[in-house]
Amino acid sequence: MFPTKVYLLFVMVLNMNFASSQSIFGKWKTIDDRTGNPKAIINIYEKDGLMYGTVEKIVEPGKENARCIKCDGELKDKPVVGMTIIDGLKENEDGEWKGKTLFDPEQAMTFRCKIWLNPDNSDELKVRGYLVFIYRTQTWVRANKRD
Repeated sequence: MFPTKVYLLFVMVLNMNFASSQSIFGKWKTIDDRTGNPKAIINIYEKDGLMYGTVEKIVEPGKENARCIKCDGELKDKPVVGMTIIDGLKENEDGEWKGKTLFDPEQAMTFRCKIWLNPDNSDELKVRGYLVFIYRTQTWVRANKRD
């Protein structure tokens, strides 16, 4: 029915789409764990084997042009869009990424963190920030092309 080359090409395209949907890298919509409202789009990428994340867009109404007013030093009053909030996380043997730099520009605080894909839903990213013995976990959702 189908020529073999067409069939193989079709199977390869399906596999590429499946593989890319399983990646932790890409664009994620942050969801406030207290309100349930979307806040921003974060682009998570890998560089030299480490994870980084930058704020690509703020989607929270009225805060699109937010600046880091609580920040000190070189980040003081800088635009939040373009800011690196995940810096240099390393992957462990369980597929979790851990490190010391998850920055919250709203609070101007840096947390230790752990980030992993939800094992039950690869379109959900679990982001946990630690401050001493206290932690909070947010669920971010994979951004779609419209975001």
